[in-house]
Amino acid sequence: MSKILFSLALCLLFMNEAQSQNGYNIHLHLKPYTSGKVYLGYYYGKIKALADSAQLNAGGDGLFSGESRLPGGVYFIVSPNRAILFELLIDSQQHFSVTADTTNLPGSVAFTGSTDNTVFQTYTRYTAEKGRAITAGQAALLTAQKAGDSAAVRSNREKIRQLNDEITKYREEMSGKYPTTLLATLFQALKEPEVPPASRQPGGKYDSGYAFRYFKDHYWDGLSFSDERLARTPVFEPRLDKYFRELVSPDPDSIEKEVDHMLLYSRVSKPMFQYLMVYFVQKYVNPQYMGQDAVFVHLFDKYINAGETEFFTEKYRKYLNDRAYSIMANLIGQPAANLEMVDTSGALRPLYGVNADYTIICFWDPTCSHCKEVVPRLDSMYKAKWQKEGVKIYGVLVDGGQQAWIQFIKDHNLGGWTHVYETKEHEQATEKAGQPGFRQLYDVYQTPTLYLLDKEKRIIAKKLSYEQLDEVINLKLQHAKSK
Repeated sequence: MSKILFSLALCLLFMNEAQSQNGYNIHLHLKPYTSGKVYLGYYYGKIKALADSAQLNAGGDGLFSGESRLPGGVYFIVSPNRAILFELLIDSQQHFSVTADTTNLPGSVAFTGSTDNTVFQTYTRYTAEKGRAITAGQAALLTAQKAGDSAAVRSNREKIRQLNDEITKYREEMSGKYPTTLLATLFQALKEPEVPPASRQPGGKYDSGYAFRYFKDHYWDGLSFSDERLARTPVFEPRLDKYFRELVSPDPDSIEKEVDHMLLYSRVSKPMFQYLMVYFVQKYVNPQYMGQDAVFVHLFDKYINAGETEFFTEKYRKYLNDRAYSIMANLIGQPAANLEMVDTSGALRPLYGVNADYTIICFWDPTCSHCKEVVPRLDSMYKAKWQKEGVKIYGVLVDGGQQAWIQFIKDHNLGGWTHVYETKEHEQATEKAGQPGFRQLYDVYQTPTLYLLDKEKRIIAKKLSYEQLDEVINLKLQHAKSK
């Protein structure tokens, strides 16, 4: 062979070898299957999704393969009857084989060509053994507690503690031995900061404030918001949940600072930026706590409206756009939008014409089953407590028709309210002018919807139950009287 031909053959050999390392090839041998389709799934936060499928032959062999490499993370094998069989790690090593006897899991799982997964399975078998011992200890503890055997209670609690300590120590040893692996990152995500003992805290005594700050400051040690592998694990999102639930002040300003910090550091990894953005948008577009929708408005202004979320579908962007403009008009602390509506006699009764220390706006529908239950109770609370404290109610008809509305007011003696509705002419004029209607201005997509305004018509509270509204009014009145 000439030197030129030899060089060409050598180049082709290296090219083929390089190409084989692009993409992924995972050979699978599953006993006792002789046919059927199996699946390769992965975690994405709390979601489980499918990445690939493979047809098993008569010998139980199958192949997952693709031209592009799989994103790193925790994956799992799904049986033909859609049951998760076992987990595996996919990171730098994406060309390997795995065998397993599904009648003996996880003990029978074995990998060839993947050191990461060999180590991972060793850990899995270890924790399975310790887990069984912990479960037995918990059962014995429960029995001892029921029997009132204090000595047995102490003994079993100590046994459980020791077993958990052994698992922690095992993780630390494996992290030290394999520091650059995905497994070490997973262990770090499972680990919580250890606050220094009281003797090492300022002044040599326990300081709850110091302990809290230390725990929060070290909560993310060893983890990077640019590590996109974390998004494809079952441990990262619960850690995020706990951080914002227990360690971040619930006020929007504090949350926004944390959100911006995480998004800033995730920018170098587009998949991680996308994951965090989706997580935060979904968390705050309809938040658990009143007022935190301001965080979503912040995300919309700074990122979504600025064109940094091209990964959202057009339909989803429209939804977010509509939600943002609905929420912007009714953020806590802002002046409420005026409502130019008429009462049952047709007289104009604008919201800003109501003179009261506190104004409740009740958006309701006389045909709505929930309104039928809540509105009379709201009226009872108003007449029994709020009216004498300078509170007034501005009741807005949303749907249901004027006849049913007037009849409900009469039947339930809803006196003392300012009852109003929007005329067709006003609604049409608003639409023609391209202005938002009251539903958008007050984000009214269900009834009843309640708002509480102060004397200057600034929004104090919104979308609360009448019981919660009563608590807020009581606090406001107590605060006013204490001045």
